[in-house]
Amino acid sequence: MSSQRNVKVLFSRQEVADTVRRLADEINDDYRGKNPLIIGILIGSFVFIADLVRLLEFPLELDFVRLASYGSGTVSSGKVKIAQELSAQIRGRDVLVVEDIVDTGHTLAFLMDYLAKKEPATLKLCVLVDKPSRRLVPVTIDYLGFTVPDEFIVGYGIDWNEKYRNIPDICILGEGE
Repeated sequence: MSSQRNVKVLFSRQEVADTVRRLADEINDDYRGKNPLIIGILIGSFVFIADLVRLLEFPLELDFVRLASYGSGTVSSGKVKIAQELSAQIRGRDVLVVEDIVDTGHTLAFLMDYLAKKEPATLKLCVLVDKPSRRLVPVTIDYLGFTVPDEFIVGYGIDWNEKYRNIPDICILGEGE
């Protein structure tokens, strides 16, 4: 087996842009007149959150948390740890978590439970890509971009072993030829 991998476009950069616009429109409707805290999950959400927040039409505060669960493999370890804490206080705030992809659900279930214990006024989740066929832990997604098959996805910030984040499309990662 070759160590090279290939990618096949699943959603083009234009489809991604249109979906981010749709999500922003939904979020704008729900948060108009509010000043929410938007929490991005690093590293994968950075491209998505950058595009998303530029389309939001209300005051907001932005913070990031870094969680670890994958390591260098293509299968989630199921163990989640906080690698970088939030700096903002969330008690009594409207909070919107933004994530690139939900797979098994371990990472997001962990984070949403962790944040809920900090007593936000509201807590919602925006996810660009959902892979429900891999779900092991239930996760409620309030704003959803795409549902994808049980394939390993890369691009638009989503990586494999810290590679492929810079691809502007969302792609399926295949084996080399």
